[in-house]
Amino acid sequence: MQLTPAWEKIQQAIVRAINNDVSIQQLTSVGGGSINQSYCVKTERHKYFVKLNSAQRLAMFETEAMGLQELKDHSAIRIPDVICFGTADQQSYLALEWIDLCSSSTQSDQLLGQQLAQLHAIEQPYFGWSVDNFIGSTPQPNEQTAHWVEFLIEQRLGYQLQLAARHGAGRRLIQKGNKLLEQVPLFYSDYLPQPALLHGDLWGGNYAMDDTGQPVIFDPACYYGDREADIAMTELFGGFGPGFFDAYQATYRLDDDYQIRKKLHLLYHILNHFNLFGGGYESQAESLISDLLSSS
Repeated sequence: MQLTPAWEKIQQAIVRAINNDVSIQQLTSVGGGSINQSYCVKTERHKYFVKLNSAQRLAMFETEAMGLQELKDHSAIRIPDVICFGTADQQSYLALEWIDLCSSSTQSDQLLGQQLAQLHAIEQPYFGWSVDNFIGSTPQPNEQTAHWVEFLIEQRLGYQLQLAARHGAGRRLIQKGNKLLEQVPLFYSDYLPQPALLHGDLWGGNYAMDDTGQPVIFDPACYYGDREADIAMTELFGGFGPGFFDAYQATYRLDDDYQIRKKLHLLYHILNHFNLFGGGYESQAESLISDLLSSS
């Protein structure tokens, strides 16, 4: 097929990455979220999943590739192989292994719960990560620290509140949010989280099952943090059956007060959704803050 100059360069990058001569036979647009353009790229023998964005978004793909590799290095969960990433003309790209995905099953939910608990049980050296990355298209700071509460206040909730103020959030939300920041340490008076490698954006749209029944996770926003943050995200939009939670608990039990603290992690993502999309997420964030203030 006749390729554009950008796709010619992506084809050449794949050839260099796999050390084998291939030519793109077919390009099919596929769903891949609201941030990137995504394609199934078919060559003579293989298929690849390729995401495109503007050239200025290369860092987003670079850090995603780093996160995928880190998850692959530390866990038994199936993670797509990274083929290559870079820029081609005015576009950035990330090419991944193509995996035929299916809707999750009870068995895959249970296996993911067990495998994620095993990943979270691996000791890590600090909170944060080696580089800053992105949550969606929002920058996500990851300055390394030994103190989780400090990290949560300054680099997660406080950072998102600062962005929300710039994006036009109401004064009431910002004032209540700042009051909550002062009270965050109270939620950790009897709980000392240990750094764990987190997927960082583990909602139902970033989890599926392959054609052998193995769970697959993708689109990470990795960092070392409190494992409760990953579990809270699985509850935000659904997509994880009760078998997932039961298997996780059986492998690495959560602290009894998780149900209270999880709202702190949900707030981070709701604030981020407000900063990305606006709309009703502001009232959701304010409601969560009110709940947290009443329980602190």
